[in-house]
Amino acid sequence: MIEISGLSKKYNVRRMDDSDVDAILDLCLGNTMYYKYCEASPTKEQIQSDLHITPPNTPLSDKYYIGFYDANTLTAVMDLIDGYPDADKAFIGFFMMNIDYQGKQEGTAIISEVAGYLRSIGKTSIQLAIDKNNPQSNHFWNKNGFTVIREVDRNGWTLLVAEKKL
Repeated sequence: MIEISGLSKKYNVRRMDDSDVDAILDLCLGNTMYYKYCEASPTKEQIQSDLHITPPNTPLSDKYYIGFYDANTLTAVMDLIDGYPDADKAFIGFFMMNIDYQGKQEGTAIISEVAGYLRSIGKTSIQLAIDKNNPQSNHFWNKNGFTVIREVDRNGWTLLVAEKKL
């Protein structure tokens, strides 16, 4: 079980729910480059779905869709799955920074704090999937110590499954 207050010393972290959809949407709408590579635009319906969807055989109780707040400003959102794909791992299903906080090492600091916390509770690695064709995402995750371990085709999209050993 993840204690979300342990995920950051700098930011206030809390679980997001349906009442946060507009704030999440606003944060996502600022990230036009990400959605350019996805060939999609964020919608309220998609965000509501993301708040409740889990990987196969994973209970909703293992899902932590969380917001990182600097005072009242939503700085980042993360979809963190505890115990997926294995009990000693965690999976980041989604991570996005507020555009006003990008380029300032804030995302790297968040990932570093989250990784440190996960290591402290016995996790051995973090996995995630990156759109192969998105250079911004590839650069960010590589810079943060994630190594591609395999490619996966998902409905015509090539995803890179990457892992950071803790």
